[in-house]
This record gives sequence, C-alpha cells and structure tokens, in this order.
Amino acid sequence: MNRLDDLAAEGEPEKEFNPGIAARFQRKTAAGGALIRDRAGRILFLEPTYKPTLDIPGGIVEADESPYEACCREVQEEIGLALDIGRLLVVDWVPAHGPWSDSLAFIFDGGILDDPALTLDPTEARAHHYLTLADASPRLRPSMARRLALAQRALTTGTTTYADFGRPV
Repeated sequence: MNRLDDLAAEGEPEKEFNPGIAARFQRKTAAGGALIRDRAGRILFLEPTYKPTLDIPGGIVEADESPYEACCREVQEEIGLALDIGRLLVVDWVPAHGPWSDSLAFIFDGGILDDPALTLDPTEARAHHYLTLADASPRLRPSMARRLALAQRALTTGTTTYADFGRPV
C-alpha cells in the first residue's frame, strides 16, 4: 500500500469539536540525519555553508514528509548519493534555543561507504571529512556530540535510543 491508500483506510478525519483548535496547537520541527561511516568507522561530516559547526548529512522535514523520507532526500541533495538508509538509531528531543523552536532529531543508519566520489551541493556544504567522533567533537555542538555517541552505541547494541537533548532517558 502507499500513503494515499493508508490515509483512505483511516476514514474521514475526526471533526473538531472546537473549530480551529488544531491550528492553535504548537508545532515542532523535525529533522532526519544519516550516520554514514567509512570502513575505519569514521563518521562522514559536512562543513555547512550556513552555520559554523560540522553536521551529518540530513536536514529539516518538509510538510507531509516523514523524518525517514527527509533523511533520504537530504542525503541525496547534499552528497549526491541515493543511499539505502537503514534503521532508526536515535530520536532526540532538542529544546527551543534562540530563534529555533523545539524539535525532534532522528538519526538513521546511513551505512558504510567505500570512498565513493561525493558530489556536494555547494549551497549546502563547502567540504566533507571522515572523522572520529573525538576528533570532530571540538567542532560540534555538545548536544550533537552526545547524540552521535548514542547513535554509535545504537549501532553496536542494536537498540534504538530516545534522548532529551542528547541524554538518554
């Protein structure tokens, strides 16, 4: 089945008992990222053009797009590869900070690359590096370093982790 069939099977959406209440609920941002590694276990990091810290391939979920779909789309856009993105490793709640609302960050297993040529989107990333988490940490926000450590642990344990700001719950 596809998404349209699944939605049709749900039946009519429930009616609002208080008209307009659904539009007044808070909205969260969500993002999907891929933990991609080389054969040595180093993580693929991008140097984004729009922020000073390193990041993994991935990005913000668009309207009516799942975090998994966003991850697949963003990986292809940012590094030019249509990868078979694997299982969910981490779901992390990120609190509001500065102009950013709170969000949910999903990290999926991006697999291991055998050093293919990457085609970076120059509007998104100026460079890429394969780094250990320890080597990358000085160039990451602390919460991202914690989140990626949890993702690495999930790879070895086979257990998906839920976290609040990079700290397991």
